[in-house]
Order: sequence, then C-alpha cells, then structure tokens
Amino acid sequence: MLELADILEARERVRETSRQTPLEHSHTYSAMTGAEIYLKLENFQRTGAFKIRGATNRIATLSEEQKEAGVVTASAGNHAQGVALAATRSGVDSKIVMPEYAPISKVKATKSYGAEVVLAGRDYNEAAERAHEIEREEGRTYVHAFDDEYVMAGQGTIGLEIVEDCPDVETVVVPIGGGGLISGIATAVKEQKPDTRVIGVQAEGASSAAPSLEKGERVSIDGVDTIADGIATRSIGEQTFPHIQEYVDEVVTVSDSEIAVALVYLLERSKTLVEGAGAVPLAAVLFEAFDYDEDEIIVPALCGGNIDLNTLTNVIVRGLVETGRYLKIRTVLKDRPGALEDLLDIFTAHRANIYAIHHDRTSREVEMSDTEVEIELEMRGPDHVDAFLADLREAGYKVDVLA
Repeated sequence: MLELADILEARERVRETSRQTPLEHSHTYSAMTGAEIYLKLENFQRTGAFKIRGATNRIATLSEEQKEAGVVTASAGNHAQGVALAATRSGVDSKIVMPEYAPISKVKATKSYGAEVVLAGRDYNEAAERAHEIEREEGRTYVHAFDDEYVMAGQGTIGLEIVEDCPDVETVVVPIGGGGLISGIATAVKEQKPDTRVIGVQAEGASSAAPSLEKGERVSIDGVDTIADGIATRSIGEQTFPHIQEYVDEVVTVSDSEIAVALVYLLERSKTLVEGAGAVPLAAVLFEAFDYDEDEIIVPALCGGNIDLNTLTNVIVRGLVETGRYLKIRTVLKDRPGALEDLLDIFTAHRANIYAIHHDRTSREVEMSDTEVEIELEMRGPDHVDAFLADLREAGYKVDVLA
C-alpha cells in the first residue's frame, strides 16, 4: 500500500517539473452553498492537468535500461501530455496510444511535447490494449495512467499542498476515473488529518467506483458516455481500489448536465476554464451530491483544464440551457403577412433576445397554408422561460421546446 513517505519522496522528484498550484477561496460558491469553498486550481498545472506529477515520478524511477528502451502508455489526453513532457525532459522516447475520438487539442498538445501518438480504440480501455501490445512488441516500459504506486504517489503531492495551504480543511472532493488521483490525495490527506473527509465523484456515464465499493470487488461497466472524458474509464484500478476502500469516505455521481452547469459557472463567475473532469468536484458540491454542514471548509480539486474547443462550445450551450439562459423553440404560424410580427410582439413584451430564426414554408410537417419557425433565444433564467412559454401557449401557439 502507498504510504505518506512515498508521497513525500515523490514531491522531491517532481518539484522541478510540476508546479505548486494555487488554492483560492471562492466567495461566489461559498455564498451559493453556505460552506466555505476553496478551489484547488490544478488546471493551472504544467500541461494543464495534474497528470504531469505522476508521470514525472514514475519516469524518474526507471532504470537506465528502461529509459533506453523508452516508454509507452494509453491515455484520453491528460496523462498522454504528462508522460510526453516528463519523458522528453528526461531524454526518454515515448509512444502514446490515444482513443480514436480523443479531443484534437489533446492529440496536438501531446505531439508538441515530443511523443509519437498512435490513435487506436473507441475509449481508454481499448487504447490500453493496443499500448500493451506495443509494450510487448518493442520492450518499452508501460507507464500506467493510474494503476501504479509511483504514479499515485506523484498525484498525492496535491494532497500535501492542500493540507499545507488549508490546514483546517474538513472535506476534500476529488474526481475518480481509474482512481490514481484520489488514491494519492486521500493517502496524503488521511495520513496527516484522519478526520478530514475525502469524497470521490464520478460522472453518471462512467460510474464504476460506487458499485465496486458496494460489492467489495472491482466492477467493470460495459461502456462510458460522458462529457468528462478525462475520467471516462470502465473500471477503477486493481492497485487503486484498496486505497479507495481504505481512505475514501463516500463516492457520489453527477450528471453531464450538472457538470456543464458547474463548468459554465467557473467560466462566468470565476473566469476559470476547466474540462469536464475538472468541473466534476464543484458540480458535486453545487448540486449537493453529498451532505455537508454550514460553514464546512471544502476543497474541490479542479484537476484539469484541457478541453477541446468544439466540446467547450457544446458544454457552454448545455450549461446555458440548464440554467434557463438559452432556449430553442419551434412553432407553427399561418403563412400570411404579419403572422411573424404578431409572434415577435410576445418576444418583445418578455424582452426575449433572438439569437437566430429559421422560417420554413416547405416543411412537410405542417399544412400548406402554414409555415414552421425555429427560434433560438437568450433568456434570463428558468422563471423567465416558464413565463414566456406560458404566454405563448395562452396566445394559442403550439410550442415545442427543442433545447
């Protein structure tokens, strides 16, 4: 089992490559939740995520023979960048297998750090199968994304920083993919402050930790489906599982909609960009996925900020929909002059701002004397949306909400 001493040793190995990231009190989220929220901003880490810590520690412990043969790994993106940079700085050749649908931005960044990238498989697990084939074929050392005690120890240096920067911390909230991050942080925190809670969070579409804990053995799910691609694994690790059992107080899940809302809040209110996995801990706090007390000191670990711009666009729209800030509707008008103006009078009365409008006379879904209209709107919140839709329907319009 990983021990505090291993994490303290890891800190010395990673000190020159990784950064000590900020821990900042958030007045915004403290006011929203009633707790005292301190954000661990690991999205400011080199390569944009915590993975550089574990990768650096693992590569620093390779033998000269292993360094000469090179390393290989599989990753959805953040571990890939961490291994690529750590290997390049150590003069070690690296080959990274990434899922075929990995975000383009992460693929490009990994290449820019000096690695050879191989795209294979639908998700992390299938990419890992190909990486292990390369390990056997080329004699490289496999640097696991999470199921390795040196990697876990490197990630645990975040826990050291949290305790040092916030000695009164009562709860630490950490995302779970394979479990390397939470295993390291939980070990560092619990062995120094046994009474501090550690809460693990997974996306609903990639949740294997909670059923594993309930069953007492690792459970693998058939597939993953979440915007939090950084934690989209089918199972937690063989080596991480005992640490989660020993040190993690509770594991909860959040939905993609909740993740999107947290991400939008971080952008708009905190001027902080995170990826889906990075928003997961804050989503768990904001949507009360676990119980906490008034004024409880809580540290959500925002583990990374490497989000693909196309994904970011979709997530922002989803977050705006969930918070009642964006509305897309479809309705049917009589195909006559003035019909659209009558509809827009209601928009004006509610100060609903139009993003886009599509007027279609040729739709087969309506009568020949009618026309179909799709409209995208900027709204001011759920109450505004409800009142607006109610008035439209009261005026006789049949309205379908599309988003």
